[in-house]
Amino acid sequence: MSENTGASYAAAGVDIEAGDRAVELMKEWVKKATRPEVVGGLGGFAGLFDASALKRYERPLLASATDGVGTKVDIARRMGVYDTIGHDLVGMVVDDLVVCGAEPLFMTDYICVGKVFPDRVAAIVKGIAEGCVLAGCALVGGETAEHPGLLGEDEFDVAGAGTGVVEADRLLGADRIRKGDVVIAMESSGLHSNGYSLVRHVLFDRAGWALDREVPEFGRTLGEELLEPTRIYSLDCLALTRTAEVHAFSHVTGGGLANNLARVVPDHLRVTVDRSTWTPGAVFSTVGELGGVARLELEKTLNMGVGMVAVVPEESVDVALTTLADRGLEAWVAGEVLERGDRAEAVELTGEYAN
Repeated sequence: MSENTGASYAAAGVDIEAGDRAVELMKEWVKKATRPEVVGGLGGFAGLFDASALKRYERPLLASATDGVGTKVDIARRMGVYDTIGHDLVGMVVDDLVVCGAEPLFMTDYICVGKVFPDRVAAIVKGIAEGCVLAGCALVGGETAEHPGLLGEDEFDVAGAGTGVVEADRLLGADRIRKGDVVIAMESSGLHSNGYSLVRHVLFDRAGWALDREVPEFGRTLGEELLEPTRIYSLDCLALTRTAEVHAFSHVTGGGLANNLARVVPDHLRVTVDRSTWTPGAVFSTVGELGGVARLELEKTLNMGVGMVAVVPEESVDVALTTLADRGLEAWVAGEVLERGDRAEAVELTGEYAN
């Protein structure tokens, strides 16, 4: 076989030069997502973080979380908009970290593509870096993998992992929750990054809506609504722990409000959440009505307008609400903690949503 006709990595569909160009394009964004503890820059085999910064802790506990964006990436692909799903990725990871009271320190990402388009990959990383800035953490590294033959040229997926730290005696969770505690709900920015398999089935397969459809209830196109980035709560939650006593947080992701809140409710207690304290955004009712989706199915799939929950003692409610309001985050008292008794359910949603 001659030199000109032999097999090559490029002939197999992997373009190393395109990958190198993508790295060059993303460098400026990664530089913005840093912290003083980061050592070195992009390009090494591993990201470095100066752990001596943890010496100020008496007993530092490292927290770790990993997640992806799910089928929301299909919306980004179809819209040709790639610099927002990075916010979703960061939000999914860092807001799981902050639930236990951990400060997010750094993240790494993994981008898998059918074909490397440097500008596209750089746009994805731009969004991740911007999300890290909003979360107060550093983006210390990542990987872009080209998988020709497994993914179509326009197909891709993203995932990420993050690490945080919390002082052991400030660890939040179910063991801190007491009878009489109050549930504070924090507004979501929309669907966030969960339930898109149901949303896509209803809006595209059943209703036949197009992404460029203007939807009066949304005040924008369907595609713009579906790509609304996930709200990142980490700095808001950390601020709350500094100004008020907080017993627990719950990040409302897959499984909905009740199932996620139940994860931080001790066995002897239960929580009631009053639906009448808020009005879910129009996107939730639209999905429900167009798909004939039962309320219970919506509530166990979508966040229904609540992206994060804090459980605080009654005496901390006013300062907690003031702190969140000062940070521009809509929040309200949504429920309370009661004795479980003979009740089987850890979390019960009561009442009807406000109109």
